[in-house]
Order: sequence, then C-alpha cells, then structure tokens
Amino acid sequence: MYSWICARLAKLSLQIACVGLVLIISCVLYQVFGRYILNDTPTWAEQLALLLVSYVTMLGTAVGVRDAGHIGLESFLVLAPDSVRRKMELLIHVFLIIFGSCMAYYGITLAIGQWDELLPTLGIPDGFRYLPIGLCGILMSLFSLEHIIAQLTNREVEPAWH
Repeated sequence: MYSWICARLAKLSLQIACVGLVLIISCVLYQVFGRYILNDTPTWAEQLALLLVSYVTMLGTAVGVRDAGHIGLESFLVLAPDSVRRKMELLIHVFLIIFGSCMAYYGITLAIGQWDELLPTLGIPDGFRYLPIGLCGILMSLFSLEHIIAQLTNREVEPAWH
C-alpha cells in the first residue's frame, strides 16, 4: 500500500513537472514575443518562469530519488560483495531521509517566514519560492523510506514512468 501511494505521488510529481516545463516555455516565448514584436516586455513572465523552474527541478529531484536516478556510488557498489552493497544502499537512503527532513523543515520554515512578503511582479507571497524545497524534502524522505522497506522485504521499487 505504501509503495502504491509513493508510486502515485511520483507519477503526479512527474505530471506536474511536465506541465511546469510547458508553462516555462510558454512564459519565455511570451516574454520574447512581447519584447521583440510588441516592444512591451511583460515583467511578470521572467519571474513566473524562474518560480516554475524551482518547482520543476525540485519535483524532478524527488522523483529521481525514488527511481534511483540520484548521484550515488554505484560504480563502487557494483564491485562490492552483496552484503556490503545492501548495507551501503540502506545507509545511503538513511542519509537521504535525514537530508530530506532537513530540506523539508528549513524549506517550510523559509516559506512561512516569507509568506507576508509579496513578489512584486506576480503579487503572490514570496513563500512560494521556498515551498518547493520543503515539498522536495518531504517527497525525498518518503521515497527513501520506500526504498528501505523494499530492500528489507526483498522487493523492487518500480520506476514512476511505468
């Protein structure tokens, strides 16, 4: 059940990231169109594109942790005996849970601290810039816990795009 929930969260994260990429491209195209064709640069387009980049990046990072696409010491782990490799993989995911928890705590703390400030060109709370850090940390921790459970029960974590 936990793996099913994580799979749905990862797939939803990928879908949101894909929509975000389309919106980034649209914002940049509109900004270029406004600047060179209309001779009236839309000031909000660049800020929105930058905001969307952080959401797409953080969601993609979290899904990369679930799909084991993060940077690891796999080249060294392949050479290690199975017992050492399994322990190192568990340790890596424990460290990812600690790191993700720190990201979640400090990202949400930053978002709450900046919530009363407004982004001038968008008119939305400045906390929206820090929210993806907290969201990524929560997802990374959940997905790393899934890997630990899967490894202890001799199961595989199926990638999000399946």
